[in-house]
Formats: sequence, C-alpha cells, structure tokens
Amino acid sequence: MSDTPFDLIVIGAGPGGYVAAIRAAQLGLKTAIIDKRAALGGTCLNIGCIPSKALLESTEKFHEAVAGLAAHGVEVGEVKLNLPEMMKRKDAVVSDMTKGVAFLMKKNKITVFTGMGKLTSGTTVEVTAEDGSTQTITGKHLLIATGSEVIELPFLKFDGDRVVSSTEALSLPEVPKHLIVIGAGAIGLELGSVWKRLGADVTVIEAMPTILGTIDRKAGELSQRILTKQGMTFHLGAKVTGAEVAPDGVTLAFTDAKGQPQTLTGDRVLVAVGRRPFADGLGAKEIGVKFTERGRVQVDGHFRTSVATISAIGDVIDGPMLAHKAEEEGVAVAELLAGKPGHVNPDAIPFVVYTWPEIAWVGLSEEGAAERGHTVRTGVFNFSANGRARAMEERDGFVKIIADDATDRILGVFIVGPRASDMIGEAVLAVEFGATAEDLARTVHAHPTLPEVIKEAALAVDKRALHS
Repeated sequence: MSDTPFDLIVIGAGPGGYVAAIRAAQLGLKTAIIDKRAALGGTCLNIGCIPSKALLESTEKFHEAVAGLAAHGVEVGEVKLNLPEMMKRKDAVVSDMTKGVAFLMKKNKITVFTGMGKLTSGTTVEVTAEDGSTQTITGKHLLIATGSEVIELPFLKFDGDRVVSSTEALSLPEVPKHLIVIGAGAIGLELGSVWKRLGADVTVIEAMPTILGTIDRKAGELSQRILTKQGMTFHLGAKVTGAEVAPDGVTLAFTDAKGQPQTLTGDRVLVAVGRRPFADGLGAKEIGVKFTERGRVQVDGHFRTSVATISAIGDVIDGPMLAHKAEEEGVAVAELLAGKPGHVNPDAIPFVVYTWPEIAWVGLSEEGAAERGHTVRTGVFNFSANGRARAMEERDGFVKIIADDATDRILGVFIVGPRASDMIGEAVLAVEFGATAEDLARTVHAHPTLPEVIKEAALAVDKRALHS
C-alpha cells in the first residue's frame, strides 16, 4: 500500500479523467490517475473522437478531389485511394495526441498507474497490472471517470469482421461494397459518411422515426435530406429482428415503418445503437456507491456519489455522453475539492455531428422548449443566401434560433451547414450568458463570413432578416 496518500485518485484517463487530474494538480492537489491503457486518452483519443475525425477529414479531402474541385475550376487527373496510407495517418494523429497527454501528466507531476482500478473502500483503490500484479493506493478523494462502452445486440454479436463496432469500423482493411449501419446517431452517421465517401453503398436502419434522436425536427429532416442526396439510404422507424452471418456477408431481418417484414444483405454491418456506462470490475456497488435505474452512477449537484469521498463524472453519470461534457465536469470536481465554486450548465453543452455539412446545436429544440412550457419565436436563415457559403460552394443548410416569446432569451440554436462545429461556440456563449436574440442581432459580424448566418437568423426571430 502507498505510504503517502494522494489528495485525489482519478480512475480513468479519458478526457474527463485526465483533465480533472490536470486541474487538480494546478490547484495544488497531489494527484494520481489510473487507466488500463498505457496510451492515455481513453476511448476518445484512442478509438473514438480523434481517429474518427482524422478519417472524416481525410475522406472529405478525397471526396472533394473526386467530385468537388471541378466547380472551382480545378481539374485533376485520376484520383486514387490509398487506404493503408490514410489509416497510417489516422494512427499517427492518435499517437501524437496520446503522447501529448502523457507529457501533460509528467508536466503537472501527476502519478500514472497502468492497470485496472478497483475500489476497495472510499479511500483505497487496488490496481491490477497486465501481468496480474496488484498494488493498493490511498487517496483522500476518489473520482470515477471510467467512461462508456459500445452496446452489443444480443442476436448480432460483434465478430470484428462482418459485424463490427465503431472501433473496428475505424480500421477496416478495405472499402465495403455495402455497409449497413444500425443506428442513426452521431457515430453511425459519421462512420457511414466516411465509408460512403470512399465508395461504399451505405444503408442506415434506425428504430426512431427521425435521425439523431431529440434534435430539432426541422434540423433533423434537413440533415436527412442532405445525406440522402449524398447517396445514403435510410430505413426509419424500422426494427432489426434477426441476422444471419455468413463468411462473405450479413443478412438482416427487420420490420419497416409500416410493420412489414424486410431483409437486407451487406458485406459488413456496423452496430451503432449507443453506449452504456462502463463500471465492470470497478467494485463501486460493493462499497456502497448507488446507481440509477439506467445503470449510471448516481451523483448530487456537486458530482458526489452516495459515498462521501467518491465523485463521478462523464459517461458513467447522467447526461449526454460527450467528451467536452466530461472535461468540464472534471474541472468542476477538481475546483470543488479545492474549495472553489464549480458548476456545469447542462443547457449550454454543445452537440456536434461531423458529417458534411456538419450538424451542431446547443440548448432546447422547438419541441423541447414547448415541453418546458415556453412559448417561442424562431428565426431561420439559409446558408444559400450567405456570400461566404456561396463562394465555398457550400449552400446546403441553415441556422435556426429558438427564443422565448416573452423575454427574447435564446433557448436553443441549431446549425446544419459548413463548419457548424466551429460556429456553435458563439451560440454556446449566448446561451451560457443568457443572451437574447436581439443581442446576437446587434453584434457586428465580419463580412463575408459564415457566422453572419447566425446574425441573420437572430434578426429573423424579429422578422427583420436583411438578406432574405
């Protein structure tokens, strides 16, 4: 057992965990972090956010070379795909990022333990290394940041070849002829886009009647139309009921939106139906940590669990499973432990889907606002009327702003369009600071830029958009 206790021990070195550790160390807390991977960064850096965005960027460039440059007067010869080189670049980006996290641990004097962490009390953690050896470390406070894992369908087990999770879909050895994606959430749409751009036929089967779950209805409908125009096929309101896996492909049985039985065959199936909290082997329940009915660690408003010395953040607690949510919760916990105020506003957490055009939003949808009792006014402005978007040949999409009718306060902003992931930051700031649509409408935006669409949408809330 460690003779000198740590002030904070973090279990899990994903974005939430390692950021919490850094902030705690900055505040003078003696900090340790535990992760089963030697390459720190968790799912996000190793097999999630970073490798998927590297592939999305590469495939966007490939698709532009094949089909997009001619409109700009740029003529190219035969464009060839070098998939091994594309994967090599993706792996290099991941390696650079995980090495960067290791550097930050060293820079901030954070002690790193590699192995599986198991809670043995409210102040002790047993760490089991890959070789089976164990050691117990002690901390005044413990933080659960173990993240989540993919959900497997009981009748369609992952085999890493014909039936794959997002992990294997990031490293397929060849472009599928027909990729079937089960699930029209962010992961399914992003990875479907990757392989569609490289030449695969892509069919998406989704049990919900719309894509992207609770996204604003009009934004979801527009996004689906754009992706359909790009060549994706959607079966919405459909339920997969069975599967036959053969050496050369998979045949799925499903019922369509009308309840009629259908079959569909593809050479690979990506199961992207969601993620669940990862707490296997953690020992939390055994020492009295309470879980919700949905299997997430139960916390109070300060991220404390039912065991006073243990906190939890990220995918393992309630809320959206997003890396940046976990990061901000990690910062909040570290600051609270150091005696400072720490808080995360759940209504000001942005969501981004990195298809092209991108999809991003923050706050309440029009439907969600109505459920909370708001009477709203909305403003919509299309990218097709924006000078910069037209210069880029990126005319698809819109910005939609939802504002409270009585106060004009911005309740939600939805962007479907080029670089929505970069533009959403302005909207997050507006929601966080309680800005009104008039505040955004009166803010000077540089011309010609894409964010002018946000200003015009804000003007449209009061029916005074200038360029439509």
